[in-house]
Amino acid sequence: MANETVFKRYSQNPIITSAAVPDANVIMNSAVVKFKNAYAGVFRVDSQEMVMELHVGFSQDAINWDIQPQRMKLTGKVPKDIPCGMGYDPRITKIGDTYYITWCYYPTPGPSIGLASTKDFKKFTQLSTILLPYNRNAVLFPRKIDGKFALLHRPSDNGHTPFGDIFYATSPDMINWGNHEFVFGRTSGWQMTKVGAGPTPIETKDGWVILYHGVHTTCNGFVYSMGGAILDLDQPWKVKYRTKRYLLAPTELYERVGFVPNVVFPTAAILNEKTNQIDVFYGAADTCVCLASADFGEVVKFIKKNSY
Repeated sequence: MANETVFKRYSQNPIITSAAVPDANVIMNSAVVKFKNAYAGVFRVDSQEMVMELHVGFSQDAINWDIQPQRMKLTGKVPKDIPCGMGYDPRITKIGDTYYITWCYYPTPGPSIGLASTKDFKKFTQLSTILLPYNRNAVLFPRKIDGKFALLHRPSDNGHTPFGDIFYATSPDMINWGNHEFVFGRTSGWQMTKVGAGPTPIETKDGWVILYHGVHTTCNGFVYSMGGAILDLDQPWKVKYRTKRYLLAPTELYERVGFVPNVVFPTAAILNEKTNQIDVFYGAADTCVCLASADFGEVVKFIKKNSY
């Protein structure tokens, strides 16, 4: 297929469309993880009312999904004026035996980051709104770093942000976040306008491998592509490598034509430790969920070879 580097698109893309949930307008930008001997996920489902919702789904093969028609139910610190399960662009990170979900929603007039936990993908407990508005694209690291929980996030504004840089933050308890450090920002070309963190960082001997989206501004609007970087293991705000070339950009019809055209937006990655294959799930054209795969070793080599 067009413009492929080390990632190859799944030949049957898209794997999830609005047909998966009754009354859905689009399904996109969703998070999936290994769960028991199969897979579970939290999916962004925009209804035909144009309301952004989170829905739980399950799969035996990560391709064919059974997504619940009702939005995800939350207990805990849920603002009374925000219906449970409202929000968008979730990420899931497993730490110990607990799965943590971060997502963007509006408990205030602007976008904020919510945090919830689950062990069974049946009961979800919201822990807090963890970052001050305005913020988007938050994802947790899969273990503590220097004794603290850690995440990547992107300060934003109240609109469709024409800027955006990635920051690092830590917390002693998952509730109180601080010690913010700048990681990297926009540069040129496919990432000239803004960048944002994608799937959960992957720990390797070379550092934390992250996938992220970068945005290019054209006369017809934004174009979202996927890149990669390697961050220092002990000080993840220090960037060791970062791709000049994108790893994947919108060229297929399902990426170029849709509710929002020209979007490749990575939100989840599953690494098969036996085969070393990495499967990346991404939103395409803000309309559907797609899959691209690569040899993880080749991804690391690509990031190093094409680094600033």
